Amino acid sequence: MKKITALVLSAAALLSVSSAFKTPQPTGWEPLLDRNLSKWQTYESYRHQLGYKGTVPTNSQGKTIPPIGYGKNEANVFSVVIQKGEPVLRISGEIYGCVFTKQDFTNYHLKLKVKWGDKKWIPRLDEPRDSGILYNSQGECGVDYWHSWMLSQEFQVSEYQRGNAMGDYWRIANSTADIRAALNPTKDTLRYNPAAAPVTMGNGNSGFCQAAANYEVPNGQWNELELIQVNGESLHIVNGHVVLALANSAYIKNGQRIPLTHGKIQIQSEAAEVYYKDIMIRPLTAMPTQFAQYFN
Repeated sequence: MKKITALVLSAAALLSVSSAFKTPQPTGWEPLLDRNLSKWQTYESYRHQLGYKGTVPTNSQGKTIPPIGYGKNEANVFSVVIQKGEPVLRISGEIYGCVFTKQDFTNYHLKLKVKWGDKKWIPRLDEPRDSGILYNSQGECGVDYWHSWMLSQEFQVSEYQRGNAMGDYWRIANSTADIRAALNPTKDTLRYNPAAAPVTMGNGNSGFCQAAANYEVPNGQWNELELIQVNGESLHIVNGHVVLALANSAYIKNGQRIPLTHGKIQIQSEAAEVYYKDIMIRPLTAMPTQFAQYFN
């Protein structure tokens, strides 16, 4: 009996020690990343080449080349490594594509950490490193210019160079939104300005809007990004700073504006090596009061 009791106590002690090394999850937050990517699916499009002009690639006979497709992981573009006991998503960037959540989300607060790797691929060898968080994602992958992603809104994850910054906005496919923005005085592009009048993305403009400012930390360090999305109003937050707010998220179909207020979350593979960790989400019932000022 003493031997059995000792074994039970020993096992309990081991469980206690094991639990002590697990990072406690904040109340209300759901982790989205594990070592098996069990909450995500994958999609790969093509190995893009220099000179790409937005058309589906063809072979030597002029026939359309099919995409690599769903559930594929050619060249191990998507992998999970364990660092300090926690899962970290590595995206090599070698082939354009994405991981995307199996679940559809609406009205939520998403947060995660991101840092750059060293590798870059065609067509971004001489361009800033790039990735992105695509939200309110609906439909099939491959409907965008790069034939790689779903209809969605983009929270750009970009290395700060030539005006590109963490938190920029891109419309993906035929999405649109209203963003308070003014022309950048040094470049013919829009920049988020909460004091400016709203501009409809894609209505006579490129559908790109720069973040208000750059708050990226030096390469090799982790940036903390947050996305708050409630009823078609969204905030892009970089290392604690609100850098962009958009309202009236929608997409255009047959000339009509249709609300785009829910969907899956995609993380892009876009010709640059990048790492993501601590991907967490929690539901919201309304825009937090401290951020209401951005939508008045």
